[in-house]
Amino acid sequence: MESLKFNVREAALEDLPKLKEFEQSLIAFERPFAPNLKKGAITYYNINDLIVRKDALFLVAEIEGKLVGSGYGLIKNAVPYKAPVKFTYLGFMYVVPSNRGKGIVGDIIERLIKWSHEKNIYEIQLDVYAENEWAIKAYEKKGFKPDLLKMRL
Repeated sequence: MESLKFNVREAALEDLPKLKEFEQSLIAFERPFAPNLKKGAITYYNINDLIVRKDALFLVAEIEGKLVGSGYGLIKNAVPYKAPVKFTYLGFMYVVPSNRGKGIVGDIIERLIKWSHEKNIYEIQLDVYAENEWAIKAYEKKGFKPDLLKMRL
């Protein structure tokens, strides 16, 4: 089996149209896990802001010049009663369906962890729907462990 050749790079503002498509695909994928999402068109992210801000790193993966994946890290302040004071939050982990399971998200996560460590931040967090078993397995492969389970009625 030939290994998949992909390139990971920092996102650019020119990537916005495709990233907005990715966001809508991600929302559509997650709707079954989140019946409380508003109906109709919604957005999760201010993608433009995440690309340009200095306390974030937004990465995209491409194959032969075509975007196939994304993910970002954002440095955040912890709530006052938790340590450490700052952590890196990972979000917008997305890979087009035809390229899933090929290590793209894993590579993006590794690069974001490295970036975080370069900033002397070792606490890394993310959110994942409890029923999204595929994503949970991908994160567990990278060493993430469950922390706090949010519940609804």
